[in-house]
Amino acid sequence: MRLSRAARVILVGAPGVGKGTQTERLLKRFPELSAISSGDLLRKNVRNRTPLGIQVESKMKAGSLVPDTMILRLILNELTTKGWLTTDVKPYRLNYSATVEPTPSSGAQDPFMVSLPLTPEAYNYSDSPSASFILDGFPRTASQASKIDDLIPINLVVNICTPKEIILDRICNRWVHEPSGRIYNTTFNPPKVPGKDDITGEPLTRRSDDDPEVWQARLKGFEETSLPLLEHYDKMGVLWTVKGNSSDEISPKLFAEFGRRFSS
Repeated sequence: MRLSRAARVILVGAPGVGKGTQTERLLKRFPELSAISSGDLLRKNVRNRTPLGIQVESKMKAGSLVPDTMILRLILNELTTKGWLTTDVKPYRLNYSATVEPTPSSGAQDPFMVSLPLTPEAYNYSDSPSASFILDGFPRTASQASKIDDLIPINLVVNICTPKEIILDRICNRWVHEPSGRIYNTTFNPPKVPGKDDITGEPLTRRSDDDPEVWQARLKGFEETSLPLLEHYDKMGVLWTVKGNSSDEISPKLFAEFGRRFSS
């Protein structure tokens, strides 16, 4: 199925709900779509030792959270590099020489803020189908969503809803082949031989964090942070909720809504 206009999409859902699965299926179904992962962009810049990557690495080594500004810079660079965002403002340079953050006492401005105009009028966005993307990993809060709004308008936010007990059942029955990352579930995707990987025959293990109490806490934390985020996008008129007990149940509904919005 081909798109007739740009889809700028965010998938929201609790941990274990299957956002990664839905993203993969959407990318296969709609060839114009791309995935933009904030995590992948962070790792790429750290690996390539860009000035921003050096900043990110120092933050992570110090145990600090990566500031929203840095992540926005990465996303902005990706969108402008692809030509999906254009601006008449003098372009910033990702590979500039300043690699030392000023201290608050210095009175100097954050170099990332100086070269990142976060105003809606600063950018023009493409509505071409080829400028379609799913943004993964950011935003996670209403505050972050507002900052994305200043760069480019998101036109579909999918709220994927699966009952908590279904998610917990998936996690409790999940087994992993660590070397390859292959995942099995004794309920709906069991290995051919119990406890063994289908390909290598090696033992399967449980992830250390696949503990029901850990996941209860994660799901509660998600509910607390996601509600303001969903309210933000609901007010903007771009929120759409889909319910289902499995990825196979959700995907057809998602494909139909996607086609209705972007292929008609």
